[in-house]
Amino acid sequence: MDVKKVATLVVAGIVLFYVITQPNQAGNAVQDILGWMRDGAEAIITFMKSIFA
Repeated sequence: MDVKKVATLVVAGIVLFYVITQPNQAGNAVQDILGWMRDGAEAIITFMKSIFA
C-alpha cells in the first residue's frame, strides 16, 4: 500500500474522530482557520491596492 494513501487515511481518521468526539471545538477551529484565511486575503488585497494606487 502506498505511504501517501495510508497517511491520508490516518489524517482523515483523526479529523473524523475529532469532529465526532468534540464537535464544538472542531467548529471553532474551522471558524478560526477561515478567519485567518480571510484576514490574509484582505491583507494581500490591501497590499496590492497600495502598490497600484
